[in-house]
Amino acid sequence: MAHPIQGVLTVLGRLLLVGIFLASALGNKIQNFDAVAGAMAAKGIPQPKIMLVGAIVFLIAGGVSILVGYKARIGALLLLIFLVLATYYFHNFWALSPEAVVQFPGYERPHVEVEMINAMKNAALMGAMLMIMANGSGPWSLDGGGRRAAAE
Repeated sequence: MAHPIQGVLTVLGRLLLVGIFLASALGNKIQNFDAVAGAMAAKGIPQPKIMLVGAIVFLIAGGVSILVGYKARIGALLLLIFLVLATYYFHNFWALSPEAVVQFPGYERPHVEVEMINAMKNAALMGAMLMIMANGSGPWSLDGGGRRAAAE
């Protein structure tokens, strides 16, 4: 039988994992809808308002799905699609000028470096989505019937 802490750690992991997606949807994209749609248009994304609504749906549906562990594999797929597209359009460090810089309070960093770090963060999150797609949401989830950690 698996260690009893497995269920607690899995729930905590799901909560920490989806926080960034729910905060992005609720705290940024919805509240700043027109500005975000404008940024999407500037990146060449067609029909930015429609695409933004789709992104918000993917973020909320995927985040809640993983959080409660209901159809978590589908939720992870939604977030994986979002991450791939967000990385391609917004963190495309490979297309940036090496001379461009990003200003921070008191210092600056090369824009390529900043976006490479963001792309790597997204790649790590993509890895987490692939793990959920492969293994499901784990114990103490609706997909798992709320069961405790199963026997190995």
